[in-house]
Amino acid sequence: MRVPALVACAVVALACASAGRAQTPSSGGWTDAAGAAHAAQTPAVRLHRVAVHDGIELRVENTLAGPVEVRLVTPRPARGGDGALPASITVPAWGRVVAARSADGQGLSTLQLEIVPGVPGARHRNVEYVYPLRGAPLHITQGFGGGFSHTDAENRYAVDFAVDEGTPVLAARDGVVMQFESGITGPARGAVDDVARTNFVRVLHDDGTMALYAHLQRDGVTVRLGEHVRRGQIIGFSGNTGASSGPHLHFAVHANAGLQLQSVPFRMFGPGGILRFTAPGDAAAP
Repeated sequence: MRVPALVACAVVALACASAGRAQTPSSGGWTDAAGAAHAAQTPAVRLHRVAVHDGIELRVENTLAGPVEVRLVTPRPARGGDGALPASITVPAWGRVVAARSADGQGLSTLQLEIVPGVPGARHRNVEYVYPLRGAPLHITQGFGGGFSHTDAENRYAVDFAVDEGTPVLAARDGVVMQFESGITGPARGAVDDVARTNFVRVLHDDGTMALYAHLQRDGVTVRLGEHVRRGQIIGFSGNTGASSGPHLHFAVHANAGLQLQSVPFRMFGPGGILRFTAPGDAAAP
């Protein structure tokens, strides 16, 4: 997205490692410095350089249907700036905030933008999620703390459900569609930057946590940005896109722990009764 003509604007070249990954489920790949190359790209968080009457402003624009926390990091202070950069800023859904200002713009081009979805400090309510697949038998290939890829904070309490491609994916809890991607063709191959990109839906809950439904089919998302979805509603169809070793649904509940996306334990009712997931070292996990 671009601001109107006559206002100087640019997406600042960011130095964060995943800035070129376009949209991914991860907390690291939200700003797309080459977004025009991805026709199916979902809305993003962007940094605009804007000329104002007394200098240059950097404005963070959030075109997602949910809040994000951002932080600007610079290796050196901007000359003529208005002081130290804030530790972090929360940008509301579809919002825009001024993140930095400089009299002459010097130093602003070196800034790096760190972005994490959600509001900091969200606390997960003790709710029961429903099994997010319609008509599919239960087959878990990787659960809490799975050694293949569920070892970091963002995925520690994720679950991979093996399922045939094209299976209806259901909202496991009421919420708002905060972000989605539907244009990825198939399993990641080749460039490292492509590995993290997959089709997904991120749903924001009323307690500030977010559910992630990942590895969906190409064009397999059936909901709109900002749509309120109800528990049990079809939101997409399962697939095998992104960093996937086979058709499955990756499901996790995330909370922003303060510029760090963390998965949280959850309880779920599945085919045949309550599902109990445990992670290594988590004797009290549900």
